[in-house]
Amino acid sequence: MKQIEAFVDSVYQNVGGNKKEINELKAEMKSHLLEAVYELKTEGKSEQKAIEIAIERFGGEKEMRSVVGQLFKAQKAFAKWVLYTAIAFLLISTLIFGIVMPIEKSKVNQNNQFASQILNSLGDNEGIPTQLETDIREIVQNSGRITGISIYDHEKLFSSAEGTEPIYSVREGNKFSIWNNIGFLNYIGYGESNNTWHVSIESKSYEGTAIILLLVGIVVYWTLFTIWATINVYHHRRLNIGWVIVFALLNIVGYFTYRLVGNKQLSKVNS
Repeated sequence: MKQIEAFVDSVYQNVGGNKKEINELKAEMKSHLLEAVYELKTEGKSEQKAIEIAIERFGGEKEMRSVVGQLFKAQKAFAKWVLYTAIAFLLISTLIFGIVMPIEKSKVNQNNQFASQILNSLGDNEGIPTQLETDIREIVQNSGRITGISIYDHEKLFSSAEGTEPIYSVREGNKFSIWNNIGFLNYIGYGESNNTWHVSIESKSYEGTAIILLLVGIVVYWTLFTIWATINVYHHRRLNIGWVIVFALLNIVGYFTYRLVGNKQLSKVNS
């Protein structure tokens, strides 16, 4: 029935996408229309009238063209959204990691400098100067990162098998929080020694936060890219469990492999 074929062709006239998939959808629509025409003819309708009613039930040419076009646009938009979201997670997490880690490294160097300065002020003195105690308290209160500074007798600290109490110690109160408990904030220590004293500095570190965010970004990217690649293969009518496993294990390398295999198969068909 040429009128049915013309209607189906007009519906998919300006639809972009995989040709094989479009042809299969056209064949399916044509089959449904022919079934409807056959049923209407058995009810006593003429062939022309049956065709008109069947097309009208499908919604007419303009409406069907709009619906089909929107469907394909929605599929493409969803696939793009998945890919862009995957890339965004990877870029943002990598950017945060790249910013935080150098800052943390500079803080480590700064804390080591504090320890060296305190050690130089102590020298070989037998006691801790009052002014130095005041300076240490100010460092802990004002640094924002340093949570504790302790000064030990070097000989007692390294000769005793049991824990040695510091001679002088200043610590920030209420340092533990939910962020520390879930791994977003941790505390690391630094130490400097001479023959008489050992200075220990404890400070906040966001290295754990940066690493966690990077890992989360990679996992989200990996998962979404696998979904995007699977959607593309489905649209190409080449989806099987093997390709899904390849994408899940190799990610973008797996997708390039898929495209390479597809291009080779296409060149063989055309040759």
